[in-house]
Amino acid sequence: MKYVSIVALLVAGIIHLLPVPGFMGVSTLARLYGIEVNDPNTAILLQHRALLFGVLGVLMLSAIALPWLRVTALTVALFSAASFIVVAMAVGGYNTAIGRVVVADVVASVLLAAGLVAELWLIGRKTT
Repeated sequence: MKYVSIVALLVAGIIHLLPVPGFMGVSTLARLYGIEVNDPNTAILLQHRALLFGVLGVLMLSAIALPWLRVTALTVALFSAASFIVVAMAVGGYNTAIGRVVVADVVASVLLAAGLVAELWLIGRKTT
C-alpha cells in the first residue's frame, strides 16, 4: 500500500512532462496536439501550458522523495488531469492527438486517485 502513491506520482509525473517540449515552438506543438498553431496568441498560451505541465511534473517527481509534499502533489495533479478530461468531454469533437491526451489523463487520474487514497490512509494509520 505504501508504494501506490509513489507509483502514481512517478507515472503521472512522466505523463505531465511529455508536453514540455512544446515550449520549444509551434512545430513541436503541432506535432504534440495534431493542430496548426498559426496565431501567436495561441502559441503563447500553449507554450505557457507546456511550461506549467513541466512545473507540475517536477512537483510530482519531487514528492516521491518528499513525503510531506505527496498529498499536495497528488491533489493538484488529480485536479489537473481530471479537469482536462471534463473540458474535453464538454467541448467534444477533439482530434486523435487530443484523444491520446484524454486517455493518458484518464490513466493518470485513476492512478492519482488511488495514490491519494493510499497516502491519506497511511497518514491516518500513523495518527492512530
